[in-house]
Amino acid sequence: MVDWGLGEYERTAEKLLPVAEVAVAEAGLSGGETVIDVGCGTGNAALLAAEAGAHVIGIDPAARLIEIAAAEAERRDLDAEFVLGEAASLPVAAADADVILSVFGVIFAPDAKAAAHELTRVAKSDGRFVITAWVPEGAVSSGVRMIRETMAEITGQRGDPPFPWHDEVALIELFEPLGRRPRVSERTIEFTAESPRQWVESEGREHPMAVAARPLVEQAGRGEELQRRLIEHYESVNEHPDAFRVTSRYVVAELTPL
Repeated sequence: MVDWGLGEYERTAEKLLPVAEVAVAEAGLSGGETVIDVGCGTGNAALLAAEAGAHVIGIDPAARLIEIAAAEAERRDLDAEFVLGEAASLPVAAADADVILSVFGVIFAPDAKAAAHELTRVAKSDGRFVITAWVPEGAVSSGVRMIRETMAEITGQRGDPPFPWHDEVALIELFEPLGRRPRVSERTIEFTAESPRQWVESEGREHPMAVAARPLVEQAGRGEELQRRLIEHYESVNEHPDAFRVTSRYVVAELTPL
C-alpha cells in the first residue's frame, strides 16, 4: 500500500482542486450538516465543505497530509477536524454523517467491500455519498498504470485488479445491497506543464506512487527506461503543440438511499 505522505502530494492536490469543487457542489450541502471526507489528503473537499457551513471530519491514513489539512483549517478558522484512519475502519460513530465525500480517496482502499460497508455504517439512513473515481483509460491513469506494471514485473507481485469504482454496474452491485443507489456522470479535468518531460519530472518528485517506486525501479536498473517510456507516452497523448496538456476523464458517483 502506498504511503501517501511521501513526495509532495500537496502539489498534486492543488491540481485536483477543481474536482473537489465539483464534488462539493454536487453534494448540495446545507449549513449545519455533518460531512465526512474519506481519504481527505490535504483537505481539498473537506475545507470547501466547511466553507459551505458544514461540520467536517476529514479522515486519511497519511499523518503528514492530515497535519497540512488541520493547519489550513485553523488558519481559515473553519469547523473541520482531521483524524488518522482507513476507509475500511473509520474512526467515526455510526449514523453520524449527512454526507460522505471522497475525492479520489476511497477508490484506493484495498478492500472495496469493507470500505463500502464502513461508508454506509457512518452515514445517516438518509445520508448521501459523492465519490469521484478515475476512468482507467485516461492519459494520466495510463501513465500511473505503467509505473505499477513496471513494479509488478520487478517484484513478481501483481495482486488483484482494483475495484472499478468508475463503473456504475459495479457500484450498483456493491452498494444496492447496502441500501444505496448510485448514479454516475462523467467529467473531465485538464493537466498542464511546460512539456511532457517537465510533467514526468514533476510527477516523479511529487506523486507518492512515483516516489515510492523510484528506489525499487532504480535498484533494478530500470529507472532510465521507465522515465523514457513515460515521456514517450505523454508525448503521444499531448494535446498542446508548444507545451503540455492532457485531458483526463473521471466520474462523479452520487449515491442516495433506495
